[in-house]
Amino acid sequence: MSLSVKIILITLVSAAVGLALALPIIALCKKMKAQQTILHYVEKHSSKSGTPTMGGIIFIIAALIGCAFFLWSNSFYGWLAMLVMVAFGLLGFLDDFIKIHFHQNEGLKPYQKIIGQAAIAIIIAVLIYFKVGSKLDFFGLSIDIGWGIIPFAVLVFLAVVNSVNLTDGLDGLAGGVSLVYLLFFGAIVAFIGDEQMDMLSLASFAVCGGLIAFLSVNTFPAKIFMGDTGSLALGGFIACLGLFSGKALLIPIMGLMFVLSALSDIIQVAYYKKTKKRVFLMAPLHHHFEKKGVHENRIVTIYIIVTSLLSAVCLCLEIAF
Repeated sequence: MSLSVKIILITLVSAAVGLALALPIIALCKKMKAQQTILHYVEKHSSKSGTPTMGGIIFIIAALIGCAFFLWSNSFYGWLAMLVMVAFGLLGFLDDFIKIHFHQNEGLKPYQKIIGQAAIAIIIAVLIYFKVGSKLDFFGLSIDIGWGIIPFAVLVFLAVVNSVNLTDGLDGLAGGVSLVYLLFFGAIVAFIGDEQMDMLSLASFAVCGGLIAFLSVNTFPAKIFMGDTGSLALGGFIACLGLFSGKALLIPIMGLMFVLSALSDIIQVAYYKKTKKRVFLMAPLHHHFEKKGVHENRIVTIYIIVTSLLSAVCLCLEIAF
């Protein structure tokens, strides 16, 4: 069976599993009163208070089942990426659980989140150094950074996981941008032409299938949110995809909208602490646009279009070089 056929099948299987799981998981979350508490200063989202969260479980389980059908037992990169996704998902699940249990919007303390993220990142960074390699490829250029891959990988994990988490603020935003990103990055990895890379590419398309199913219940108006369960899991997987393939330098280009979410938040906090004034009406950036009167559907569409264009350019350049 060719790789292209496997890609189509794993996407379809994961999507079908996700669609089958979506409504039962929504019902279960409602029964368990796993509902999102909306921040009081996000006025436009007040009507969303009480919407079930932890919806990331939908695409995580769907992707795992899809991989179970199409990834071989010796698919080290593919299964390790899925394991990392689950690890970050569990950390996010703990954060969501605390929010739900105590009926508040703050779960784990920021330092607790960072410690958990860093612990996972350090373990995987060491594995990357010993089992994956330390080369970084960028449009035909290759550089071996040796042991420097360890701190580099930790930085990538922390940056990506938190950037995706900050992007998760509008219905369908993080899921839609991640879907497009993973479709193109999965294709880039498939073009590498290595057996392990093929399996890693299949894992990417398995997550895409799960996201397709998730978006069927997450687009405006959302029936369920992914929560930190989903956003941290996606961030962990996206980081793995870049680091395992040696294409991590493509992440800030293809994932520009993730970068802007993080940068806008950092700038806002730093500037406010220094001047007690704000650069943006609200951070992250998508909330600034909302405050400007732009409907969230339009914001989501623009984010997805920009990601699609940048990702298409990167795919073309990777094929060319």
